[in-house]
Amino acid sequence: MSVSGVGFQVHESPEALAEVVASRVLAAAQRAIAARGRFTLVLAGGGTPLRVYERLATSPADWSRWHLFHGDERCLPPEDRQRNSRAIAACWLDRIALPPGQHHPIPAELGAEEAAHRYAALIAPLLPFDLVLLGMGEDGHTASLFPGHALAQTGLTMAVHEAPKPPPDRVTLTPAALSATREALVLVTGAGKREALARWRAGDGLPVASVAAAAGAEVLVDAAAWG
Repeated sequence: MSVSGVGFQVHESPEALAEVVASRVLAAAQRAIAARGRFTLVLAGGGTPLRVYERLATSPADWSRWHLFHGDERCLPPEDRQRNSRAIAACWLDRIALPPGQHHPIPAELGAEEAAHRYAALIAPLLPFDLVLLGMGEDGHTASLFPGHALAQTGLTMAVHEAPKPPPDRVTLTPAALSATREALVLVTGAGKREALARWRAGDGLPVASVAAAAGAEVLVDAAAWG
């Protein structure tokens, strides 16, 4: 099925979905390294992608060519467990031999505006990314692009304040940055996402729908979310 040019694939379980996505990430890495000598990957936060990262931690790969970025981050200290970068490191990056300087966390501990400014300067010369991973919240947000909040029409990053879920201050890549990619995958799992996914399929202009359409993303969904 497709909505506004975005294809949906339904998988039996979150585990089956994670296996497929991990394989897709590894295949994208091989293609990028063969073509350009490196692989640039934007990581999604939240719980759903962690299953993918756990599988990547035990997969053989040429980590020396991987460069990892983040779609968004919470303005918390670097070692806070609620940071996307910390959660991803704990289940994946701390377990592999990624060279120093090839994991690029958003420095959100500096404050939303300063971190957004610095991260935009970092990623600008690297676009397009090879692969962007995205999730979807129960309200239809992706990265830290929330319904009811104005989406930046220009620029690569933006400071977010008064987010509807804690913490209120965040940094996110903009739709322009998230769609500047050779490939994009959106991961959606769990019955809690069913209502937002139904709204998306019905044509509701949710942030995730806008970004996915701009990026030409494939959406991988588990049976519980599909309904």
